[in-house]
Amino acid sequence: MARRIESHALDGPAGALEALLEEPEDRPPDEAALVCHPHPLFGGTMHNKVVYRLARALRRRGSVVLRFNFRGVNRSEGRHAGGVGEVEDARAALAWLRSRYPELPYALAGFSFGAGVIAKLGCELAEAARLIAVGFPARGSNIQHLASCTVPKFFISSTHDEFAPRHEMEALFSKIGDPKQLIWIEAEDHFFSGALGQLEESVLNLGLVVRR
Repeated sequence: MARRIESHALDGPAGALEALLEEPEDRPPDEAALVCHPHPLFGGTMHNKVVYRLARALRRRGSVVLRFNFRGVNRSEGRHAGGVGEVEDARAALAWLRSRYPELPYALAGFSFGAGVIAKLGCELAEAARLIAVGFPARGSNIQHLASCTVPKFFISSTHDEFAPRHEMEALFSKIGDPKQLIWIEAEDHFFSGALGQLEESVLNLGLVVRR
């Protein structure tokens, strides 16, 4: 079967949100996954190379994936809102995705700023099958919501992440509630330079984390 790729303009809280929906190439989807991009004010878009690899890995394992641009990015309307409005953008995009695939469990995934967005939204809703936080920014992040979050959580970090040095990320991870898993990838920097293939395979092969 041919892979379905659709472009959409979703109704967001600050105007239309540019989005891209992609289904798996070789099977009906068994999960609906929302993927969020890095910081809008520093060039982050849904076409970021890490976001692309994350989305492709999810498609390869059988997920239908919705990527979108936060408010003010490319064709998405509105202006950057300091993270608060971007959580609401993700909430609107997730609601659209779930209405499209109401029978499927859903996952939330994101890179960098997007990882922070999905962590906050996912822990608030507490219904996701799993959260996948790639390049979670340890420095300056408020993780109060993660301390008691019962959603299965996967954190994937670069060994040379300038925004989350290993000792800082491990200290942060120790304060996060179960179930959880931290995966390290030997990479050159925050953007997983030199290791994008390994990142994709790690996402593809994520194991199951059992709720306690």
